[in-house]
Amino acid sequence: MPILILGLVIFLGTHSVRIFADGWRTRMIARIGLKPWKAVYALVSLIGFVLLVYGFGLARHTPVLLYAPPLALQRLNALFVLMALVLFFASHAPPSHFKAWLHHPMAAGVALWAAGHLMATGFLHDVVLFGAFLLWTVVDFIAGRRRDRLENTQYAAGTAKGDIGAVVIGVVVWVLFAFWLHRLLIGVQPPI
Repeated sequence: MPILILGLVIFLGTHSVRIFADGWRTRMIARIGLKPWKAVYALVSLIGFVLLVYGFGLARHTPVLLYAPPLALQRLNALFVLMALVLFFASHAPPSHFKAWLHHPMAAGVALWAAGHLMATGFLHDVVLFGAFLLWTVVDFIAGRRRDRLENTQYAAGTAKGDIGAVVIGVVVWVLFAFWLHRLLIGVQPPI
């Protein structure tokens, strides 16, 4: 569990710089340049991600059951993950109504992914991982919306093309994960 927690601290900590130290981030980018900043950011994020994946794998070897969710909640998680993937791709697609409405669809998608997995799994390592991501995304979403208001950020109006693209790509990736990749990468076949 300590490696999982260390990975979460590094990964989510790196992704929290804009939330808690935006001024420092701006000064560092001005000092070293945007490309070097992105390189360091990516490297530290990758180190955190590798540690949290490795730590999660280790923690799964000594599971501690906190609660046993009913099968209905495990299946409901599939819907949460589908919506999360659509929102994830809406953040990268041409302007969509999802982005115009939420402004930060990736954060909302990660929150749905984490909440769904908290409903579907009840082991301590699951609660630590998904609980940390859920807490972080709520804080990130609120901070992003606050920053948008302060900076008077305007988002492009949504288009049907953006909506359709996000939904189609989200559904395709969901099908791949639900029926093949989740089992291959995570070692667990989700109940659908």
